[in-house]
Amino acid sequence: MTTTRAGAPPAVRSERRRDPVVPAQHGAWGFLLLPVVLGIEAGGWELRLVPVVLAWVALYPLSWAFTHVLAAPRPERYRRALALWAAIAAPLLLVSVWLHPWLVWVGLAYLVPFAVNIRFARARRERDPANDLVLVLECTAAVPVVAGVAATHGTWDPPWSAMLTAPTGLAALCCVLALIGSTLHVKSLIRERRNPRFTTAARGFALACVPVVGVASILADAGAWLLVAFGLLALRAWVGHVPTWRPARIGLVELAGLLVVVGFAAPALR
Repeated sequence: MTTTRAGAPPAVRSERRRDPVVPAQHGAWGFLLLPVVLGIEAGGWELRLVPVVLAWVALYPLSWAFTHVLAAPRPERYRRALALWAAIAAPLLLVSVWLHPWLVWVGLAYLVPFAVNIRFARARRERDPANDLVLVLECTAAVPVVAGVAATHGTWDPPWSAMLTAPTGLAALCCVLALIGSTLHVKSLIRERRNPRFTTAARGFALACVPVVGVASILADAGAWLLVAFGLLALRAWVGHVPTWRPARIGLVELAGLLVVVGFAAPALR
């Protein structure tokens, strides 16, 4: 029998290569990091945020693998990923809860939207706009959680005083608007590129975000920084609407848009 240099039969090694370990939705990493950075900008930085942030990032591929083990046509392909990410996430979660016991209540609350994600996955409707909205809300909820983690530790009571400040609320609003706008824009370029109504909705939403963020910034006494950021996102919805672009290029533009929000949020949320 012919073998590779590693000593394994080609068929076996080919099968191993086909077993995914990391989610293919690379843009989701931006969705994960945006609420973390905005939460830090609104609530401040503390070293005890490190295990919480790492656990948050590890939970994404863990939930992806878990969902596919439950709902994929070939669940065995995702068991290795499930074991790997469970081994990474478990100690990070234990340390996070040890430092911040109130995160137990956060985890229990997240079980509700995660059950919705599983239901969509079982129905083979992961790309449904309703499921996308649930994912956006899951990400946005991390903004006040990060701000709360930076404010206190060692208690079972959530630090509401840090989670419900004006800067945190403004950061959460910017997060949810930016992520919904990005989702609509990307769908209008890929899955719904032949649907002109979807393009109109994506552009209309991007434009509507500008006055909403403007009013919220005034109420939070945050200046006009974020107004500029969402003005650029609205411009992207028009100038950057090129359905012939490859997904990689579209993803880079969206990443740049999220970085713009982060950059202009820094002076606004101080």
